[in-house]
Amino acid sequence: MCRTGHEPDPSEPDNGEASSAAFASLLEDSAEELYESAPCGYLSTLMDGTICKINATLLGWLGLERASVVGRLRFTDLLTVGGKLYHETHFAPLLRMQGRISGIALEVKQADGGRIPVLVSSVVKHGSSGEPLLIRTTVFDARDRRSYEEELLRARKAAERAREQAEADRARLQDALAVLQQSLLPADLPSVPGMEAAAHYRTASPDRLGGDFYDLFPSDGRSFAFFLGDVCGKGPEAAAVTSLTRYTLRAAAVHDPDPVAALTTLNQALHERYNGSDPRYCTVIFGTLEPDTASGKVTVRLASGGHPPALVLRADGTADFLPTPGGLLVGILPTASFATATTVLGAGDTILLYTDGLTEARTGEDRSALYGDEALRALAASHAGESPQAVVEALTALLDGFGDGLDDDTALLALGVPAPAPTHQATS
Repeated sequence: MCRTGHEPDPSEPDNGEASSAAFASLLEDSAEELYESAPCGYLSTLMDGTICKINATLLGWLGLERASVVGRLRFTDLLTVGGKLYHETHFAPLLRMQGRISGIALEVKQADGGRIPVLVSSVVKHGSSGEPLLIRTTVFDARDRRSYEEELLRARKAAERAREQAEADRARLQDALAVLQQSLLPADLPSVPGMEAAAHYRTASPDRLGGDFYDLFPSDGRSFAFFLGDVCGKGPEAAAVTSLTRYTLRAAAVHDPDPVAALTTLNQALHERYNGSDPRYCTVIFGTLEPDTASGKVTVRLASGGHPPALVLRADGTADFLPTPGGLLVGILPTASFATATTVLGAGDTILLYTDGLTEARTGEDRSALYGDEALRALAASHAGESPQAVVEALTALLDGFGDGLDDDTALLALGVPAPAPTHQATS
């Protein structure tokens, strides 16, 4: 009888049954192959540590034959001296107490004398009645991890060396900047007959040059000149302007000590030097001191080029600004007009000059408010009648309290007439 192509032949095996048998055989072979060729090492030991089973992967790492290991060696025989010590003192006791332990870093010995860093996990297999039968151990090759850790350690050490070098370089830079900054300021204030003087300079950052400046010097045989100001910008460019400003004003005062004449000369010098694509300018107060030895008073004549007004602290406990409105920034235009003012200091009076780093310091918990002119005037009034040194010390403490709210450099210059010494009446 003929069959169609779609009719099964009873003499042929069923395809489904054949596939199931082949799959079962494949599973059986794969389980054994997985154990032997797994990407990690496997071994089983008796409770005394004698190796009773080990896979080909671990044997390959060790460079050993199965016949020389199974039944002949203990697990600890595979470890380095340090590994054996750790196994006996930590690994084995913890395994006995907990029944399992994982992720322990050890080193195994190779037949050629080499070492392999490994991570070891072990678990105790128990019988039906709870008695421990054997220990199953998994061994992971940690050479790549060790290499990574060593490379990471090298990278950390290199980063630490780089950080230390950067800190050393920064310290050297700060030292150099401090020396350069100091060269732009007078080393000492000269002694003015019948007066006292005090100054302070505070940089907002030790990593950059500031643009504030001040000076006090004799202008002729009987008068002294002084100035205080703030150059736009920071860094080397500002330092160059500061240097030019300082020496120009000193030279101008010797030629003509009139405050307006001195600022006019500075304005011409700055505008001629910086009239291109990178204009530079500054705010300055320039003044002269004319002591009167007969009366003990000092006449102060000022000219201001866009600078905050000076504060006059009186011996009677008051403090007020000396207005100089309308003065233009120095160096921004070919010609400029400057505001002038005159005051007389008597015994116990002090005139204070400052840069806007003081009044524009940020205050409050959120650092959103500025310290401001009125707060400065109130603080000055509380120290009116005190010596210039005491006034500057009070303001220095104020600057310390601003912390990170001090964004700009600050220069202070206080000039005053000493108060008379208190007299004591004799008692009978």
